[in-house]
Amino acid sequence: MVSVNYLVFGMVLATIGGVRGTAEVMSHVTAHFGKALEECREESGLTADVMEEFKHFWSEDFEVVHRELGCAIICMSNKFSLLQDDTRIHHVNMNDYVKSFPNGEILSQKMVELIHNCEKQYDDITDECSRVVKVAACFKVDAKKEGIAPEVTMIEAVMEKY
Repeated sequence: MVSVNYLVFGMVLATIGGVRGTAEVMSHVTAHFGKALEECREESGLTADVMEEFKHFWSEDFEVVHRELGCAIICMSNKFSLLQDDTRIHHVNMNDYVKSFPNGEILSQKMVELIHNCEKQYDDITDECSRVVKVAACFKVDAKKEGIAPEVTMIEAVMEKY
C-alpha cells in the first residue's frame, strides 16, 4: 500500500512539474514573440495605450478584443514565418519555432493544436485582423484551461534573454 501511495504522489508531482514546465516554455515563446511588437506597431495601427496593454496579454485583466491587435499578431507572426499565405497557422513552422526554445518540445504540439482548434471556430470571419484577434482570445482562454499560460512574472524573468 505504501508503494502505491508513493506512485500516486510521484504521478501528481510529475503532472504539476509538466504543467509548470510548459508554462515556463510559454514564457520564453511569449517574450521572444513580443519583441516584434514595436516593429509592427505602426503597420497594425496600434495606439500607444493598446500597445502597452498588449504587453500584459496573459494577465487576467487584459481583454483580447481590439481588431488592431489581430493586425499586430499577423505582422509579428510574419516576422517569424508562423503563418501561411491565408493567415492561418503554419503548423510545421510554429512547431519548429516553439521547439527552438529551452524544452520547447514539451509544448510545441499542444500549442499548434490549441491554435488550430481556435482557428476552426472562427474560420468564417473574412477580415483577417478580426479573425486573428478572435483566435488569439480563444487561444488565451484555452491555454489557461490547459495550464500552459505563463505568469506575467515568468515572462518578465526571461525578457532580457531576448
